[in-house]
Order: sequence, then C-alpha cells, then structure tokens
Amino acid sequence: MQTVSHPAAFVPCSGPTWRDPFPMYAALRSLDPVHHVEAGDYWVLSRFADVFAAARDTATFSSAQGLTFRYGDMDVAGLAEATPMVMLDPPEHTAFRRQVARAFTPRRVQLLEPVVRDFVTERLEHLRGGGDVVAELFKPLPSMVVAHFLGVPQGDRARFDGWTDAIVAASAEGDVLAAPDAVAELFEYFTHLIERRRDDPGEDTISQLLSDDDEADAVPLLRILGFAFTMVAGGNDTTTGLLGGSAELLTEQPDQRQWLIEHPERIGDAVDELLRLTSPVQGLARTTTRDVEIRGATIPQGRKVLLLYASANRDDAEFGADAELLRVDRMPRQIMSFGYGAHHCLGAAVARLQARVALEELLARFPHFSVDAAAGEFAPGHFVRRYLTLPFEPGSAS
Repeated sequence: MQTVSHPAAFVPCSGPTWRDPFPMYAALRSLDPVHHVEAGDYWVLSRFADVFAAARDTATFSSAQGLTFRYGDMDVAGLAEATPMVMLDPPEHTAFRRQVARAFTPRRVQLLEPVVRDFVTERLEHLRGGGDVVAELFKPLPSMVVAHFLGVPQGDRARFDGWTDAIVAASAEGDVLAAPDAVAELFEYFTHLIERRRDDPGEDTISQLLSDDDEADAVPLLRILGFAFTMVAGGNDTTTGLLGGSAELLTEQPDQRQWLIEHPERIGDAVDELLRLTSPVQGLARTTTRDVEIRGATIPQGRKVLLLYASANRDDAEFGADAELLRVDRMPRQIMSFGYGAHHCLGAAVARLQARVALEELLARFPHFSVDAAAGEFAPGHFVRRYLTLPFEPGSAS
C-alpha cells in the first residue's frame, strides 16, 4: 500500500495543477474513497472496484445529465437537440452505437494505419532539430484522424482544424458555448456535408450513418451532428494527452524505453500500460438515478458522481504494489482509460493505433529523444490532462 501524506480532499485540476495530481488521488483511495465535495455537492469515487462497478451500471449511474460534476450540463452546452452519443443511456445509446460502430470495424481501423504512418513520419522530420512535439505531432495527428473518419475533404482541413482547436479548448473548460462561432460553423458545415454524402457517399462514418435504407432505422440529422461534435470534442485532446504523457514517462524511465527499442514488436502491447498511467481523461461524471450505498456512504438520487479513472488506474489493490510505476511489459488486464461497459470509448482501437505508430516511428528515428516536462505547459480544463506545449530534443541520431 502506498504511503499517503496528502489530505483526503478533491480539488479539480486545471492547467498548472495537472502537473502532479497523483498524491491527491492516492490520499482519496486510502482515506476517503467515496468522497463528498460539499462546495459543488458532488461525489468522487477513486478506487478501481468502485469506479469499474459504477461505469458498468448505467441504470444507476446515468450519462443523460452530462459528464461533468456541474449540474445543468445539457443546458450549458446547448446540445439538448443534438445530444452527443456519450450523453445517452441504453437502450437509445445502444441502438445508435450499433449504427456508428460499423465505421470502426477492425478492417477499417487497419486501413487507417498507412495514413497515420505517413503523417507521423512527415511530422517527425520537422523535429530533427528539436521543437514543440505537441505542436508538430501530438496535436495535429488526432485532428487529421478525426477529419479522416468524418470524411472532411483535404481542401477543408484548415478550416476544420480551426474549429477543432476552438471547440476542444472550450470543451476542456466545460462550456462549448465559449466558442459559439466555431460550434455554429461546424454544425453548418456538417449539415451541408451530410447532404453531399447522401448523393455521393464515401468510406467515412457519416456515409455509414446515412447508408441504411430502412426508414425506421434512419439516423436523424441532429443525431449525426451530435456524433460529429463528439468526435471533434472527444477524439482530439485525449490522444494528445496519451502521446504527451507517454513521451514524458519514457523520458523519465530510460530503462523502459530501452526495452521497447530492443523489443519493437511489443510497442503495441505497451500502449495499454501507457494508457493506464497517463489516463488522458482523468475522470467523467454520472448522475445517480436512485440512492446508492457504497462502502457505507449513501449517495442520494440525482447527485453527480465523478468516476476518477486516473485514480482507479493506479490502485495498488488492482495493479499491485508498483501500480504507480511504468512497466511496459505489464499488459494490464483491465484499465479505465476508455471507460467501460456501454460507454467504452468507440474510438479506443483508433487511439491505440495512433499511439503505437507514433511510438514505433519516434523510437526508430530518435531512440535517445527527451522531452522537458518541467518546461511543458498543461492545457486548462478539469477532465483531460494533456500538454499544451512540450519541448522535444531528438538526442543523438539512430
């Protein structure tokens, strides 16, 4: 059991305070695993067993009232008419997810690998003299992948990236209406793109959603717009967080990096261990549909409950006494980095692909790279831990 010298209190992180939230998580796990935050009247679950059980129990822990610990999410976000899939509960969520999943089959994800590898190798060339690895690679890579899945033509990518930047920044702060122009322009763009895809379908997700000829199964326009918004808001900064955090961990533990260099075929296996420790989405909230008792504490009906994924992923009761350490050959059996159950991240395989390819190419070209975590800056927002900037040095040539 990890020694705890931190008070058991939860304080939401943002920007600079993301540098090291892990002692706070350890204190919560040890001293107050079902923690009530009086200031916002919400609860925090920090142990793996509790977070895992709550994530699977969508009947008790509902997503329909939003995923932050703030009440009135749906009104604040202005998305009630185009509800994102992540804010739906079964069975409505199940039916829509089944339709969307057709674009994320293993075959389709596999077909993406050459596109990702070409993009990564080109961007790494820009880093031969050093630079900001987030700006050059870790941020633009997921934006390119999201645009690819949504079928955004190459000529529209610059505009799309601008909307993405604004929406991701506003979403991280918990209020997408802070970027009203970007949201409006994105929705208008996809409204027209959807009409184009009705007549000229492609291999993208939107074309897949439009391909069902059965009128009873047709996906409403607003639901497709909500899905496009989810891809933009949720498919970008999370992968950036994974890649930046992974670069930091491999810099801090050169023995683990060396093992991957000597066993490049195991990089894909190591991604889940990196996901476990980086936990790009540090936590998301649910709303209780009934009074629920956990470890002797009663959480009343209608209360927000933050499922602290990043804490669960470092719980030594689940991952052993060295749970706080990177061990690239660990191959953890279950992690909470993509959630679990009905809301397990639909793009998990795509995120893993991006991480594997980026690390394969990075270690092959710059085996002695380093990043300066102390000089890096973290992005604002209470839920996604990601570097906004991260200085990179290539080290000696391979």
